[in-house]
Amino acid sequence: MRSMIEIVSKLDRLGATIHEAGPALDVENAWVIAAQLGDILVVASNGKGWDHVSVSLAYRTPLYEEMKGIKRIFFRDDEWAMELHAPVKDHISVHPYCLHMWRPQGADIPTPPEEMV
Repeated sequence: MRSMIEIVSKLDRLGATIHEAGPALDVENAWVIAAQLGDILVVASNGKGWDHVSVSLAYRTPLYEEMKGIKRIFFRDDEWAMELHAPVKDHISVHPYCLHMWRPQGADIPTPPEEMV
């Protein structure tokens, strides 16, 4: 994941409204960013061994192109990020139109063969 400074700089250049950018209160050496980019609300953090970005809109689920654009703001060009679909028993939904991207820190994400991507 990009550094907080890099992300805030990219969001500033895009005219985003940054609601919060700073240390996470509950996790040592972690940060959180909350920003409004047009109709898109983004909340990102990098604590507890995971990089995480949630992307939501008020009245619909984010489109693929929107998720791809957010991925390019928050993650480096050479990084993989993934959406995870939790088992029903573990699924917690606090917003009906929110998608998430995750990347484990210090571990590679298994990836499919290049011809399948």
